[in-house]
Amino acid sequence: MGLRTPEQYKQALRDGRAVYFRGERVADVTTHPVIGIAVEHACIDYRMAEDPQYRELAVMTENGQPYSRYFHLPRNAGDLLKRSELIAASTREGATLVVLIKEIGSDALIALHLVGEKLAVAGKPQYRERIHKFHRHCRDHDLAVAVAQTDVKGDRSQGPTAQEHPDYYLRVVEERPDGIVVRGAKMHTSVATNTDEVIVLPTRAMRAEDKAYAVAFAVPINTPGVKLIASPHGGAKKDPYEHPISARHKMMETLTVFDDVFVPNERIFLNGEIEFAGPLALTFVRYHRFTAVSYKLPLLELMAGAGHAIAEANGVARAAHVRDKLTHLAAYHTTVRGLIEHAAATCTIEEGYAVPNTLLTNVAKYHFAHNYHQAVQIVQDLAGGILVTAPSAEDMTSEATREYVLKYMGGAKGFDADKRLRLLNLIGDLTASDFGGYQEVLAVHAEGGFEAEKLQAYREYDFKTVAAYARKLAGV
Repeated sequence: MGLRTPEQYKQALRDGRAVYFRGERVADVTTHPVIGIAVEHACIDYRMAEDPQYRELAVMTENGQPYSRYFHLPRNAGDLLKRSELIAASTREGATLVVLIKEIGSDALIALHLVGEKLAVAGKPQYRERIHKFHRHCRDHDLAVAVAQTDVKGDRSQGPTAQEHPDYYLRVVEERPDGIVVRGAKMHTSVATNTDEVIVLPTRAMRAEDKAYAVAFAVPINTPGVKLIASPHGGAKKDPYEHPISARHKMMETLTVFDDVFVPNERIFLNGEIEFAGPLALTFVRYHRFTAVSYKLPLLELMAGAGHAIAEANGVARAAHVRDKLTHLAAYHTTVRGLIEHAAATCTIEEGYAVPNTLLTNVAKYHFAHNYHQAVQIVQDLAGGILVTAPSAEDMTSEATREYVLKYMGGAKGFDADKRLRLLNLIGDLTASDFGGYQEVLAVHAEGGFEAEKLQAYREYDFKTVAAYARKLAGV
């Protein structure tokens, strides 16, 4: 076992992977002007393991050998709380943008372990052994691991076999003695451009006719036939003064194509067992939404902090309506944090693994997503229209304009023009830029949309007990 340095992580990415950005093959993701920013952002997880401030949180040992806490399989509430704390800490280091290169992959690994136990009971112990072996491989080599789950789906009213063409869902197209060949594509694959491996999971429950689509596996990202078409969103060159977050931090998303990719038997974790496709998809979601709410906490901290700071800079912090708005931001952050901490504290133990309270996790995720746009509105309101009309970074350095900017852009006592503009630029980047739009879309759709969260909460809530209580009091 061992931990990689940031340089070792980056060197491993120079492996001939097929990454495309705006239609052109990327020769080296580490030096690409856009993807390279995402690579440096991902180094946070590796730097934290070397940082004395975080080492106790980020690193664990087994038989005297260190490994990343992300690859620790949670056995109790304490393990889940530490995992949540680490996710929040790395996101805080990432200026509110989650790192995700170990977080999401380990969510899938934990889910695979849990379902692997059930597969073994059902007479398929080979899957459990493969899962354990792959987990050790990721842990011992300190790998970055992406997850490809969401199929492109085509006509969403139809299942996999009823689509216009059969590859709208990823499927097995050939069985060989030594493995399978798969074809299809997955959407919204985060961090795949700069990870070592990708785990592929089913996106939904399957029916008998969907057997070819009930497949889960892992392959190195440079496997022949794996092609990553990177999203260009937020890829424009940015000035760090005007964009203090997004000029330095980025996460890539891809359309991940599997163009007749061969998967060896030892990397196959599900193949045709339709009754386990849905449970595997949902078990991953149970862990990943816990991760999602954990990494939203620094974002909500910043929303409240930036709102308070700009209110002070604008000289309105004592106004009653401003205090009311700031109280809303504080309550929003505190509610989400309390829900996710309680979800860990009230976990269940399933197949020997700690599973976050599913009801509380989904309520936390829904509460975050449902209220995020209102929080953005409040912070923008506190900042004022100057958020999108302020002078530029160049105006602060130009001899022709600097004097006027410094003279007229100051705020309340203690906030000169530079300090006030820096706060405004932070809020603008967070709420009124392409990065701000990215965060707003993530709030709605990442880790499942509103309806998925509400449905899971509805399923988990004990309506039977409370309805019986109501009938008792009513005399029914």
